[in-house]
Amino acid sequence: MVRLFLFLFFIDLTVLIVALIDCLSTDNHEIRNFPRIAWILLILLLSPVGAIGWFLAGRPRRMQAHPQAWHPAGSGQPRRPLAPDDDPQFLRELSARARTQDEDRLRRWEDDLRRREKERRQPDSPGDPDNPDGPPLSEV
Repeated sequence: MVRLFLFLFFIDLTVLIVALIDCLSTDNHEIRNFPRIAWILLILLLSPVGAIGWFLAGRPRRMQAHPQAWHPAGSGQPRRPLAPDDDPQFLRELSARARTQDEDRLRRWEDDLRRREKERRQPDSPGDPDNPDGPPLSEV
C-alpha cells in the first residue's frame, strides 16, 4: 500500500515538474485561456489537476498544416517563405554580388601591378640599393 502511494506521489511530482517547466518556457503570447501566473498557481496548488489542465487547456496547440500555408510548385497557389539558402533569387543575387566583388578586386590588383611595373621601368636615382640594374655607387 505504501509503495502505491509512493508511486502515485512520484508520478504526481513528475507531472507537476514537467508542467511547470513547460509553462515557464512557453512564450507569453502562446499561452491559452489564462495568464502565465494563473497557470503557475493552478499547477502548484491544484496538483495534479492543475498540471493536467495545463496540458489540455493552457499549452499552445500544435502547429497544424494550414491549407493555404504551402502548395506545390506550379499549382498557382502562394508558396511558403523560403530559407535564404533555398531561395533561388537570393542565391542569384549572392552570386552576382560575389562576382562583382571578385571583378573589382581583380581590377584593383591589375591596376596596382601596372603601377608597380611603370615605376620599375622609370629610371631610378643612381645608387639605389633596390635597383640592381642601376649604376653602382662607385661611379657616382
